[in-house]
Amino acid sequence: MDQSREPHFVQSLERGLAVIRAFDADHPELTLSEVARACDLTRAAARRFLLTLVDLGYMRTDGRLFALSPRVLELGYAYLSSLTLPEVAEPHLERLVAQVRESSSVCVLDGDDVVYVARVPTSRIMTVTINVGTRFPAYATSMGRVLLAGLPDEELDKYLARVKLVAFTARTVGTTSALRAELMKVRGQGYALVDQELEEGLRSLAAPIRDRAGRVVAAMNISVHASRNTVDSMRRDLLPKLLETAAKVSADLQVATPRRTSRLAGA
Repeated sequence: MDQSREPHFVQSLERGLAVIRAFDADHPELTLSEVARACDLTRAAARRFLLTLVDLGYMRTDGRLFALSPRVLELGYAYLSSLTLPEVAEPHLERLVAQVRESSSVCVLDGDDVVYVARVPTSRIMTVTINVGTRFPAYATSMGRVLLAGLPDEELDKYLARVKLVAFTARTVGTTSALRAELMKVRGQGYALVDQELEEGLRSLAAPIRDRAGRVVAAMNISVHASRNTVDSMRRDLLPKLLETAAKVSADLQVATPRRTSRLAGA
């Protein structure tokens, strides 16, 4: 028994979720053996999990290959439908994109990654298609740095102690000391600018979205292609509009959240 687990921990649930997460854009279909290897399970255990998911409608199979079914979207939608943030942010994102003619998104922090919860694109500027639910390592993104900079010092120290920095480009931050210095800069100036650290040719500005207590609960960005915008032009032309929009989302969120809470309390 893993002594680090809490007494309430259900290992079979953890393994079932790991089976679902084994499928992604690079691995839309997997055999039983591939799932077993990816999840460090025996073939017999992997088979039981897969067939249970098939019975529940979250997986489909032709007898050899397994793939997720559309029903798995219910798992993510349950979260999004209970979250006030996307419905509050989307009208503001649409107005911002109409103004600046560049893509804009909202992310939250989930573990060591950022997860997109709202997005209004213009043109595709990344090799990876970004949709609601897309994840990236927080340290390499502007929204991630805003969210990390907003963490309490103790949580930030723990993050910096465990993070493994992978170089996506030659510009990606390479040491935790350099990352800490950048996060302190972001915390002081109130925004983050990442220049081609996640992907060559991609520049991004991000600003915090705050709750009623002033805590950073999400981040909003504007992403641009480097050929169209210099760092200086982004600060001059895009940053004021981004900060203004993020402040409006924060204000609306602070009004909407108590209303949602009161409805739940009265249910």
